[in-house]
Amino acid sequence: LPRWWIHLFYLTILFTIAYLVLFPGLGTFEGKLSWDSREVHDAEKAEADRAFAERYARFATMPVAEIAQSPEALTVGRNLYAKNCAACHGSDARGGRGFPNLADDIWQWGEDEQSLLTSIKHGRIAVMPGMASAIGDEVAVTAVAVYVQSLSGVAVDPALAANGKANYEMLCAACHGIDGKGNQALGAPDLTDADWIYGGDLASIREGIVLGRAGEMPAFEPVIGPDRVRLVAAYVYALSEAAEQASNAGSAEL
Repeated sequence: LPRWWIHLFYLTILFTIAYLVLFPGLGTFEGKLSWDSREVHDAEKAEADRAFAERYARFATMPVAEIAQSPEALTVGRNLYAKNCAACHGSDARGGRGFPNLADDIWQWGEDEQSLLTSIKHGRIAVMPGMASAIGDEVAVTAVAVYVQSLSGVAVDPALAANGKANYEMLCAACHGIDGKGNQALGAPDLTDADWIYGGDLASIREGIVLGRAGEMPAFEPVIGPDRVRLVAAYVYALSEAAEQASNAGSAEL
């Protein structure tokens, strides 16, 4: 081999030894310089957070509805949404099975500003227990599922729906309401509209009654911080407002 190549090879060995002496790389040995990538990351993040807070300080105390009027805030909110929320709710915010649609005007936990911020900051846990053992046999479960379908205006067998009404009022109305309108304080969905998180077909409704549901949204304030939470909230609010305006326009045309 050429001498220059051999000398270069020896230099790489010396470099490796020097590197492992100075920097972490050998098990738990921290290196003579005690350099830590976590400290560098934390310092860079702190600097980025400081710069972000300075630039968007005016939104810190502004109501979410007003933030939603700022194109600059919505651009940042959209980017934050894409990075942190789109994996579950979709890039178009229309959700999927088990994940609520954020691009409509239907709110499971309440449409006021505080409810929206609480959802993003602290997350949500929505639990529905399996009710099959309390309701009875397969026929009784199906009857309740058919009655639930009837609440949303689906054409069903009226006799079967009538059979399920009593069990619904005894076992389901405590959360979803006697009229099926739900309870936003509990996160119990409205059963009278056409919006279904897990599907409105008979099989999906029966599955929910038999097995129950367990939906969880993680808390994002520890991940993105309180300032960014407000911008994401403004973006989601803007999506819902646009959907509500479109819905009102459609109703006016009719």
